[in-house]
Amino acid sequence: KLAMEFPSEDIFLMTASPVIKAVTNFKQVSKTLEEFDVEEQPSSVLEKRYPNIKVIQSGVKQLKSDEHKIFTEDGKEYMYEKLCLCAGAKPKLIFEGNPYVLGIRDTDSAQAFQKNLAQAERIVVVGNGGIALELVYEIQGCEVIWAIKDKAIGNTFFDAGAAEFLIPKLTAENQETPIECKRTKYTVEGNEEKERPTAVSDKLGSALGPDWHEGLHLKGTKEFSHKVHIETLCEVKKIHLQQEFIQLQRTSLAFPKEEKNVEPDEVLWPVYVELTNGKIYGCNFIVSATGVVPNVKPFLDGNNFSVGEDGGLKVDKHMHTSLPGIYAAGDICTAAWEPSPVWHQMRLWTQARQMGWYAAKCMAADTAGESIDMDFCFELFAHVTKFFNYKVVVLGKYNAQGLGLDHELMLRCTKGQEYVKVVMQNGRMMGAVLIGETDLEETFENLILNQMDLSAYGEDLLNPDIDIEDYFD
Repeated sequence: KLAMEFPSEDIFLMTASPVIKAVTNFKQVSKTLEEFDVEEQPSSVLEKRYPNIKVIQSGVKQLKSDEHKIFTEDGKEYMYEKLCLCAGAKPKLIFEGNPYVLGIRDTDSAQAFQKNLAQAERIVVVGNGGIALELVYEIQGCEVIWAIKDKAIGNTFFDAGAAEFLIPKLTAENQETPIECKRTKYTVEGNEEKERPTAVSDKLGSALGPDWHEGLHLKGTKEFSHKVHIETLCEVKKIHLQQEFIQLQRTSLAFPKEEKNVEPDEVLWPVYVELTNGKIYGCNFIVSATGVVPNVKPFLDGNNFSVGEDGGLKVDKHMHTSLPGIYAAGDICTAAWEPSPVWHQMRLWTQARQMGWYAAKCMAADTAGESIDMDFCFELFAHVTKFFNYKVVVLGKYNAQGLGLDHELMLRCTKGQEYVKVVMQNGRMMGAVLIGETDLEETFENLILNQMDLSAYGEDLLNPDIDIEDYFD
């Protein structure tokens, strides 16, 4: 975007990775919903397309904002007029530096994970966001103990009702063949040969696109397909290596069977996980899929950035950080403007792309001394993804975020087919979750955006015999 706006200016892209993430097959599904694939491409592709872009492959060591200088790991320094920080986020590991704990958030870590899974008979997955959800669904032939701190699975995206709707898919013995996946699968070329030690959580890879698990053979050693046991309302209290565990003389549990009586485990495992509910399970390794933290470390030292509660660099509605000439976009930043009542920040691919695009527009407008309106994509939170082979659309305050008790929910659910939930406040639609091929996303998007009073429709709003689109086209 910047290269198009400033064809005669030099634009440096600094990246620690040999590949860049490119958005391909972009499709505007509705006013605010967009679908796209994320592809890794060699940086030369970008340089060929825009001669004024120079890609510098090196990590950033230090920023000296008062001197307008960036120092890279390879010992060079670069002056800038305007700087946009898009360094993303890194996985929040439950325990740093433990070789049995794998963090997953990028293509590299997904490959390390696949290598380990090939020998695994049982793993423990910790976390309840999108990555944990997909992981547990995709893994076959390996026992999975899934520890979540909430009552229900997938709380980042769903409520308990949606979780109940999805659970049968987890326990189904053999899955239907996955629908052909349109997004491209990617690996970092030439990186496969080099063995990576497993505990390198500080290595920054590029974030996973929405179909990262496609093309990875997520199959363990056992012959059955799905074996998932969910431990709810708990977190990991301690991790014991085998020797420590033997010395503790405590009992670990076998994989729970239907009968519910818990048996002690006969097997010795390389590592043991003690949960806050008192249970201990042995396993081959632990996957930490507990979200991300903004990757601000290289930039804070010696610079007086305002930082948000979530650790991101605060940006105003024109993506400025608190320091002159420095902007930020994507996972590294924290939206510190007064948001629209139906938008909130979430560290997702969709928002990273929108923020990056908008930050470039802001940088261009500032340079030209023009004013610019807030981009429309920040009017309504909208995200489309896939879980368990269902299309999933989340709109607005889909989990009643920030609405307190002053709201009501309406539901429609057809087992195995669709799940529709709307969040209403004072007769107006504030959010929605749509799972399955519901075809309601555009109608609901409009109803949330125009805040029409729907009290007159009552329960009929979700009546499957009434074609709601006809009302509100």
